[in-house]
Amino acid sequence: MKLDKTLEMLKELTDARGIPGNEREARDVMKKHIEPFADQIEHDGLGSLIALKEGDTNGPKIMIAGHLDEVGFMVTRIDDKGFIYFQTVGGWWSQVMLAQRVSIVTRSNETITGVIGSKPPHILPPEARKKPVDIKDMFIDVGAASKEEVLEWGILPGDMVVPYFEFTVMKNENYLLAKAWDNRIGCAIAIEVMKQLKDENHPNRVYSVGAIQEEVGLRGAKTATNKIQPDIGFAVDVGIAGDTPGISSKEAVGNMGEGPQILLYDASMVSHRGLRNFVVETAEDLGIPYQFATMAGGGTDAGSIHLSGTGIPTLAICIPTRYIHSHAAMLHREDFENTVRLLVELVKRLDTEKVKQITFE
Repeated sequence: MKLDKTLEMLKELTDARGIPGNEREARDVMKKHIEPFADQIEHDGLGSLIALKEGDTNGPKIMIAGHLDEVGFMVTRIDDKGFIYFQTVGGWWSQVMLAQRVSIVTRSNETITGVIGSKPPHILPPEARKKPVDIKDMFIDVGAASKEEVLEWGILPGDMVVPYFEFTVMKNENYLLAKAWDNRIGCAIAIEVMKQLKDENHPNRVYSVGAIQEEVGLRGAKTATNKIQPDIGFAVDVGIAGDTPGISSKEAVGNMGEGPQILLYDASMVSHRGLRNFVVETAEDLGIPYQFATMAGGGTDAGSIHLSGTGIPTLAICIPTRYIHSHAAMLHREDFENTVRLLVELVKRLDTEKVKQITFE
């Protein structure tokens, strides 16, 4: 099918390769799409992208942050037969990894295809079939005859290894399947908010951020926040969709297509009460669907944003997404659109008086 401009942007963002510490390709795509709507583009010292849209230059600073990095792997060792061993970069569950195709990106930016090797079931004893394979025992096969051949191709320890998957619009065209939704969808939201504000007056300064190294400790959000020193922070990320078989309501409650998730609590942050109430009131005023969510483990860039400086009222707004931290995840286009709509309206309402009210609520 022919992709519209929004889908083309989403495809370019998710196709880009960028594990933590190697976000340049994804950052370049984000810059390409946000530059026409920004008054200024900067970077922090680690490489996060910071785009500014001026409204009232005396108004509060509003930060909207998605993170550029995706979970992936790093080459650590090449054995004599040319098989490649690796370190996970970001959180992986071993059962989603075997026999999956990957792309190794060399220092010269050449892409070499590989597959995470797996044993055929024919040679596995019954007890082994029931046990997950340890990640430390996994390897990548690039179809090389020797270590020397792998080295000749330019593959070296430290090289980035990225899951391979083709961006796919499903039969129901609201359902979008891709790698790296975590968290290129947050970057897309930050782009789209700025696009929709291009010809709008707003009583503040808006900073759309593509943060780096979220998956290894919310790092880029910390440095970007220190540079911006915002008055209000929003982290936009994926949330966990609880609408598939095997997930109970105790584990996750978000449903795809029923609106953005307002994250009440995770391991990195308790949401700011005043900002949360303001977001809920705005969504209800506009009839924008929303859901509440909690995560006992994990966190978002909001965890770093809210602790910067002397403390910043911060909220994480998430897109319910299936199958995150794997080769392919799925989300709903209307959730993306409703999140953009909500954030645009929040920006329009966040003047100095409202920020002061929120901060001390």
